[in-house]
Amino acid sequence: MSDNKKRLAVFCSGTGSNFKALFHAIIERELPAEIVLCLSNRAECGAMDFAKEYGIEAIHLSESQFDSHDEFASAMLEALRNRQIDMILLAGYLRKIPDAVIAAYPEKIVNIHPSLLPEFGGHGMYGIRVHEAVIASGETRSGATVHFVNEEYDKGRIIKQNHVPVLPEDTPESLAERVLRCEHRLYPDALEQLLDEQMP
Repeated sequence: MSDNKKRLAVFCSGTGSNFKALFHAIIERELPAEIVLCLSNRAECGAMDFAKEYGIEAIHLSESQFDSHDEFASAMLEALRNRQIDMILLAGYLRKIPDAVIAAYPEKIVNIHPSLLPEFGGHGMYGIRVHEAVIASGETRSGATVHFVNEEYDKGRIIKQNHVPVLPEDTPESLAERVLRCEHRLYPDALEQLLDEQMP
């Protein structure tokens, strides 16, 4: 029954490729969840367009709209509570979640990172920068990590990881493509695992 479904918010900043992977996996796997909100710090992006196309409420919420960080955090919390959100999934969201929101949703905020954490994580490590660092280090494998979000960048408890090879001929761009394909499989798997653990 729909009453038993977890109500999910997806936070995005870009194309929304992981958002799309999650959305389709929920339907195809008949997971006990529903994405009811797409929140973005950008007024226009691919993720927002996708949400609107599929009838998911999409809201633009940026700190620049408010006079203070506290007001921004309060507005984010209000948006989440008004929609009775059970879990927040970050999918290419390039802003730090306010501490007040993290405190209100302990181990209910999940992120995917394009490396095998704890390696190649932390402040400023996102997008192509991660893959550049992996190749520069001489690593022979990389991958993706789904983890809970806490107050420190990429330091929350790891939920699930999967790895891909780093090939001798790889560029940061070719490695990014391989890792992204890994992400699109891993994130739905991790969500399914979390739902299994949380459902009665």
